[in-house]
This record gives sequence, structure tokens and C-alpha cells, in this order.
Amino acid sequence: MKFFLHPQAQEELEQTILFYKKQQAGLEKRFIEAAEDAINRACRNPLLYRKIDDDIRKCRLLHFPYAIIFRTKPAQLEIIAVMHLRKQPNYWQSRK
Repeated sequence: MKFFLHPQAQEELEQTILFYKKQQAGLEKRFIEAAEDAINRACRNPLLYRKIDDDIRKCRLLHFPYAIIFRTKPAQLEIIAVMHLRKQPNYWQSRK
């Protein structure tokens, strides 16, 4: 299944990568790998992940306090947010 990122989700992803790059050398690469892994897992089996709203699901990243918030559309996955799990949990709802 193909995927695309909402423009604000793309911005969140880029900002988080920059944040981790400043924290420790190579940490941004580990975050990128974790994000790619979560996206791939969601694309392979989107129904495996818990519904958090009508047609919205959440897939957690391994080793980082983030999750991808997504919904399935015909033949593609729309990533609505790359959400920090401990900050403003419902901020992305205006993107529905």
C-alpha cells in the first residue's frame, strides 16, 4: 500500500528529525528508521492498529515517544500527524 503525508505531518517529521539531530550525533538516523518502520508496518496491515477516532488509527514508533496518526483511503494510507505521545494528544483533529 502506498502512503502520503499531510503537509503538516511532513513538517512535524522534519522538525522532529532536526530536534534529534541536535540532541546527539546519529540519533536522527535512528528516529528516521523508527518512523519508516512504523509507516511500513501500518502500510502492510493498517487494521492491526487501534482506532482512536472514526476512521483514524495510531501506530507507535519503536524506541521513541511518537506515533503516526493515519487513516486508510482506497489503495493508500494518509498520514495525518507524526505525534509526540506526551504533548497535546488531539491537536491533529482539525486535519480530518
